[in-house]
Amino acid sequence: MILGFLGFWGLVLLAITVWMEFTGQPALGWATGLLAVVLAFWGLLRLRRRLPDRRARRHI
Repeated sequence: MILGFLGFWGLVLLAITVWMEFTGQPALGWATGLLAVVLAFWGLLRLRRRLPDRRARRHI
């Protein structure tokens, strides 16, 4: 669920950053926020791979 939340906001921040760049407005803050969301998403994906499979525990 958290991955979906971060993915959604990552797409929103990407669209805002691109729009700000095309219109010539300052986009550094938006790009920094996008970087933070992407790093959090990447970190959660790595954590998810290390955790044991939840489906395997249901059958026990």
